[in-house]
Amino acid sequence: MKVTEVLQSSRQGLILFLPLLIGFLAMYVPTYWETANTIWVMEDQAHAPIIVLVIFYLIWVRKDFFLQPVPTISQFTKTLGTLSFLIGLLFYVVGRSQNILVFDLGSQIPILLGLILLMRGWPGLKAFWFPLFFILFMIPIPGAIVDSITMPMKIAVSYVAEAVLYGVGFPIARSGVILQIGPYQLLVADACAGLHTLISLEALGLLYLNIVRTDSIFRNITLAILIVPISFTANVIRVMTLTLITFYFGDAAGQGFMHGFAGMLLFVVALSLIIWMDTCLQFIERKYLRKTSTYSPA
Repeated sequence: MKVTEVLQSSRQGLILFLPLLIGFLAMYVPTYWETANTIWVMEDQAHAPIIVLVIFYLIWVRKDFFLQPVPTISQFTKTLGTLSFLIGLLFYVVGRSQNILVFDLGSQIPILLGLILLMRGWPGLKAFWFPLFFILFMIPIPGAIVDSITMPMKIAVSYVAEAVLYGVGFPIARSGVILQIGPYQLLVADACAGLHTLISLEALGLLYLNIVRTDSIFRNITLAILIVPISFTANVIRVMTLTLITFYFGDAAGQGFMHGFAGMLLFVVALSLIIWMDTCLQFIERKYLRKTSTYSPA
């Protein structure tokens, strides 16, 4: 294809993309604005704005894909794209009209999926599947599901935190999700050890995998599985940190700035554990491959 034809095709793709972008913004800017002033100001949903910024970044780094020539798209792909787009519109209309935020925000996935298939086909989906998947982490989970999963998690985190601190000599006791250390009582809240925290840390781990972009199936699958216990460990460390801050500096320190600092510490610890675990997996993989190559037949 000649350079002029490539430029013309790229220009056509960009001209087609801009109206769709304007339409998408017209649909979802009100949703984002309302969400930013309601549930996103809550502590257990504080990760959602970060997820949005990450999604925009992931799309931005792939922006050159929109300038590539428009490929030939099969009728089957167009049919799938149209069906996905219409299903997304249905979810959007229902969610927007009935104030069902799960449908409203969740409709972005089938709408964008349909547009990508219609505009760029399967190569486009291959390029943008991870940003689409990452939208899942910004969709609020129904409260009944959160409550049923969060309580066992909080009990487990409280139990481990108490066992560790008691084992090293601190005067601590536990009743359910309430920790008693010295004269202070601490309630392990949902934001400290709940499902939302696990989701945000899972998103952090998957983002790390996407940035590292290793071709090793062993590392990808193992690390994705290990993100769950890593998240649990980071939650235990956060609860223990807040408990010790309260014990040594008082309840005001534990509930004030130090509480926010412990939240930041949670993500630092989780990311450090993910990187450390990935380093261990690389070492195991290299050692295993070196061993198998040494004993492989000539």
